[in-house]
Amino acid sequence: MLIVDDDEFLLEMYALKFKESGFEVDIASNGKKALEKIQEFKPDVVLLDVVMPTMDGFEVLQEIRNKKLAPGARILMLTNLGQKEDTERGLALGADDYVVKAHFTPTEVVAKVRALLEKK
Repeated sequence: MLIVDDDEFLLEMYALKFKESGFEVDIASNGKKALEKIQEFKPDVVLLDVVMPTMDGFEVLQEIRNKKLAPGARILMLTNLGQKEDTERGLALGADDYVVKAHFTPTEVVAKVRALLEKK
């Protein structure tokens, strides 16, 4: 799994939570690094923040889906952008789920990822 977020605290917190839950985790602090890592190891899950410098999560998602960089990967947008338009845009670009950080604990995010993987 790859977790992408420019907030180092959140990145470490989610990485730790997923590792404790048995996931193999890699991290990226921006969209460009995320795309490089995705091409290197083809993760089965990508947790993707939206608001990041250089390349936002929507752009990263579009690149992953258009270029089929991680075919079969479950992509979950994990962001503080909770407007209906943001959610719709993320899902329209190919996200499997859209989670507003403020509404879910890390444990609940792990449960959502597990549910996504079970649907596969």
